[in-house]
Amino acid sequence: MDRMLYVAMGGAKQILSQQAATTHNLANAATHGYRAETHAFRVTPVSGDGLPTRAHVADASTGTDFSQGPIQQTGRDLDVAIQGDGWFAVQTPSGEEAYTRSGDLQIDASGNLVTHNGMTVLGDGGPIALPPNANVLIARDGTVSAVPQGQSGVQVLGKLKLVNPPAAELKRSDDGLFRMRSGSAADADTAVAVTSGALEGSNVNVVEAMVNMIALSRSFEMHMKFLENAEANDRQASSVLSSAR
Repeated sequence: MDRMLYVAMGGAKQILSQQAATTHNLANAATHGYRAETHAFRVTPVSGDGLPTRAHVADASTGTDFSQGPIQQTGRDLDVAIQGDGWFAVQTPSGEEAYTRSGDLQIDASGNLVTHNGMTVLGDGGPIALPPNANVLIARDGTVSAVPQGQSGVQVLGKLKLVNPPAAELKRSDDGLFRMRSGSAADADTAVAVTSGALEGSNVNVVEAMVNMIALSRSFEMHMKFLENAEANDRQASSVLSSAR
């Protein structure tokens, strides 16, 4: 009976973890450039004296869906979407280099190009500074140019650092950004192309996520039924043993 308890208890615990991830995906269904989390279960033996036949469930395959989200045209000069594979390089407040697919860029009080949440957008030579009141143009290869107010000439300000490391070398951090597993910075990739005046949406499939939530809820109820049955069996066994004395 305790084998049933190990399986049911472990399964219920991991289902709650996977349901939390599914809820997180649904909450970010409208977040630009968001990559959905993926999870998979596997059975793990319980180690210890007297437990060679016991097993429990582990949520051991936490990953990321790297498929591209839908491209939405906005017409805004500072909105940029990556075509196909690739990432924007940004600098975190701690000075680390991290990567995102969110291209709704802004200009901060210092005139630097930043993400919507204030992360500095990195160029091929560091942060990109923009002149005040200028019309900004971002080319397909990530080159950032500006036409200063009252002038007709185009001034090249820099080039976005666009990277495309293998998906296996990236890991998701708690702040939603991706970083290299090795801790190093990825090299720029000239093959990455962008579309100006557009944003990439989240790649979360809302319908699929809702169906998954329902399935997980029913699975959790089934595991709880196992625990209830185990408790009922224990009561009946105790009652039989008591009456036999």
